[in-house]
Amino acid sequence: MADECFYTVFETVAGFAAIGWNGTGVCSFRLPAGSAREAERALLRRLPDAGAAPPPLPVRAVIDGAVRYFAGGRVDFGDVPVDLGVQQPFFERVYTAVRRLGWGETATYGAIAKLLDAGPEFARDVGQAMAANPVPLIIPCHRVTAANGRIGGFSAPGGSHSKAQMLAIEGVEVRDGVVTRDVPQLGLGF
Repeated sequence: MADECFYTVFETVAGFAAIGWNGTGVCSFRLPAGSAREAERALLRRLPDAGAAPPPLPVRAVIDGAVRYFAGGRVDFGDVPVDLGVQQPFFERVYTAVRRLGWGETATYGAIAKLLDAGPEFARDVGQAMAANPVPLIIPCHRVTAANGRIGGFSAPGGSHSKAQMLAIEGVEVRDGVVTRDVPQLGLGF
């Protein structure tokens, strides 16, 4: 049944992460935290009725990819099936656009809004979508930065520091919260 959700907690070199899935795809992902309990609690806040279970092979592949990612391996999660649940239509469009950002590519909140034919006032809405992202890493919200060269906020454990570390894994240099080199931008005119 697509609505029945399961989860597991797993360890990476960056800490303990958690993944939730149903019959449609990955429905929750919690970035590494300091303890397995912390990762589990974060996931269960989103999926309170999920049951712990061994992951099926497709989910195991996502876990293996996440472990490789945090160890510095180049991993593409673009084909991972996801179930984001009911989302605001604008958020759905944001998630689709951000999912197209590849390894080491970044875009600003405003550039994502512009890509979606929304005015600059929608940059804040893009930021809200990133903060509410149910599957960070799979939808790479860490690749969306502020317009002023700053990396912007991050709601995962460790906040902006974790975002900077993830960008560094991908070769994006960040110093004192500022991207310090030109990074590849999504090839859509922004």
